[in-house]
Amino acid sequence: MKTRDIASTEPMTLAFDVTVTSVRELSPNLRRITFGGYSLRDFGVHGDTLDLRIKLMIPSLAADGSQLPLPVFEMGSSGWYREWLAMDPAVRGSMRTYTVRQARLDTVYPEIDVDFVMHFDDKGDGGPAAHWALNAKPGDAITIIGPNNRAAHCITAETYSGIEWRPGLAQRVLLAGDETAVPAISAILESLPAYMTGHAFLEVPEAGDFQELASRADVEITWLARGAAIGRSRPHGELLREAVRKAVPVPGWVGIKAADGGAGPEPEDVNVDVDILWETPARMETAEIQASKNPGMPAGAMPFYAWIAGEAAVIKDMRRYLVRDVGIDRKQVAFMGYWRQGKAEG
Repeated sequence: MKTRDIASTEPMTLAFDVTVTSVRELSPNLRRITFGGYSLRDFGVHGDTLDLRIKLMIPSLAADGSQLPLPVFEMGSSGWYREWLAMDPAVRGSMRTYTVRQARLDTVYPEIDVDFVMHFDDKGDGGPAAHWALNAKPGDAITIIGPNNRAAHCITAETYSGIEWRPGLAQRVLLAGDETAVPAISAILESLPAYMTGHAFLEVPEAGDFQELASRADVEITWLARGAAIGRSRPHGELLREAVRKAVPVPGWVGIKAADGGAGPEPEDVNVDVDILWETPARMETAEIQASKNPGMPAGAMPFYAWIAGEAAVIKDMRRYLVRDVGIDRKQVAFMGYWRQGKAEG
């Protein structure tokens, strides 16, 4: 009984002190940074990382450009966010959310890969994470907030909120996202079983950002480049919306709607300039479940599942189309606004 009590109190997340071990240019707009550290022996989810999200604590810089000391967290505490908020904003750095692209945790020196979108405007301005990644070099120190692999064996295992990919019994899938979702979609595709079919759409700034992706599943992978092949760039998300509408046309595919057919309910409006658009089956409230197309059927019980992530306004538009117009059950789709144009992550 005593062992069980100890295991049940394992924190879901820990602070991991790591260093940059390598930097690799993947494409004109994507840079892979590998982080290593013995602390990562305690990192992980005991399975595929899928769309696993972590927090990177981006260090602040002094006036001379040198890196200020990293925040120090109590390693066994689950209250890291309160600790971070209580720190002096001038020295605590910035917190940004990223996806683990690959993890090698069983090696002598564990490592994880994180892919950064190197987005800067015409003046060279970008977010703190992009600036940090631009100048990152082996030996640079950083703190990662991520999953405690010991928690996978205790009562907190099902409550870790870093993974949203939960297709349930679905055998046909739709994955769609912009460049910020490329690492997650890539990792998910690598994990899919051979019996799955469907589509994966990845919209990126230019054709040079296309990557070779592997999957055992019979999923058609389509890259979409916004820029310059026809002399002008397409608006962010336009190609992605067109591809999704073509792949999932009204009135939708056989088997994804209720027996009575027809459109689905109007989803609640989300002001993406104020609130985070994040609707996944695991996070739906009881009232939302009752308002879904098939309220008596649990999440993951139907043959189709969609995972959509990227710029919030684009995701909101696709949410309305797939739920209202096509009639996909809300319990069979994850909509995630990873970022909002013109708005920095808090």
